[in-house]
Amino acid sequence: MSNAYIPGVTFPASGFRRRGGNPLATLLAVVFVGFAGLAFEEGARGGSYLPFWLGAGLLILGVLTPMSMKMANQWERAVVLRLGKLQGIKGPGLFFIVPVIDEVSSWLDQRIQTTEFNAEQALSKDTVPVDVDAVVFWQIHDPERAALEITDYRSAISRVAQTSLREMVGSSLLSTLLSDRKHGDELLREEIGRKTADWGVTAISVEIRDIGVPDALQDAMSREAQAQREAAARIHLGQAELSVAQKFVEAAEIYAQSPAALQLRAMNIIYETTKERGATILMPTAMVDAMNPGGLLGLVAAAQAGQVPPPAAPTPAPPAPRRR
Repeated sequence: MSNAYIPGVTFPASGFRRRGGNPLATLLAVVFVGFAGLAFEEGARGGSYLPFWLGAGLLILGVLTPMSMKMANQWERAVVLRLGKLQGIKGPGLFFIVPVIDEVSSWLDQRIQTTEFNAEQALSKDTVPVDVDAVVFWQIHDPERAALEITDYRSAISRVAQTSLREMVGSSLLSTLLSDRKHGDELLREEIGRKTADWGVTAISVEIRDIGVPDALQDAMSREAQAQREAAARIHLGQAELSVAQKFVEAAEIYAQSPAALQLRAMNIIYETTKERGATILMPTAMVDAMNPGGLLGLVAAAQAGQVPPPAAPTPAPPAPRRR
C-alpha cells in the first residue's frame, strides 16, 4: 500500500510513531476501553447503576491515558508548560503530564545536526567576488533556552552562519581563503558559536566545502602560476648549467696539471665510441698524433676482440759455424 500525503501531518524519520505517543499507552487505553465495555454490558444485564459508573470511569481512563502518558526517545527532550508557564524539561523515557492543564510545547532533538549555508557574490578584502559554500555542525546543549529564547532556532542558525560567512570573506584576502581554509573554519566556528550560545546551541565545527571565483580570474591565476613555474624552471636550469661549468673547469685544471690523465680520458672516449659495431670515427691529424695512435689502436683492437694478443715467439739464433 502506498503512503498517502496528509496535509499538516509530519511523520518522524523513525517510523510513523506520533510525537510523544507510545505502544504502552495505546495498549492501556485499549484495555481500559475493553473493561469499560464489559462493565456497561454487566450493568445492562443486572439493572444496577454501579457497573455503569465503573464503566464510565474506565472509559475516561482509556481516553486520558494516551494524553497523559508520553515517551521521549533517548535523543529527545520535551518542553512541558503548565498553564502557559514552564513546568520542566522531560525525557528521555516515559513521563506523565496532567491532561488539559499541561502541554508539550515543543520536542527538541539533541543529536548533532548540520546546516548548509553559502555566500554568493561576496566581495573579499581585495574586492574579488567569490561564492563560498560551507556547512556547520551544531548541537542543542540547553533545551530550555532553545525552546524559550528564540522562535525558530534552525532558521536563526542558518541566518547567523550566512552573515558570519560574509563577514569573514569581506575581512580576508582571496589568497588567504584559498590557501588557509582551516583558519577560516576556526574563525567561523568561533563567531557562530559566540552568537548561538545565548540560544542554548553549540557550534561544534564549520567546514568550508568550496570556494568559487570568476572564470576570468581563474584564467589569470592559472597563467600567473604557469609563469612562476616557468621562471623557477629556468632558474633551476641555470643553476644546473653553472654547476656543470664549474665541474668542467675543475676537470680542465686537473687535465692541465696531468697530461697522462688527459690521454687516459681521450683513450676512454675512443673506447666508448667504438663499442658499437659499424661506427666510423674521423679525427684530426694533430689529435691523432697527440694521442699516440700506435699504442691506442692496439688497445682498441684488443678491447674489441675481448682479449690481449699473445706475444710474438722469439726468433731462433742461427747455428754457430764449425771449426775444422
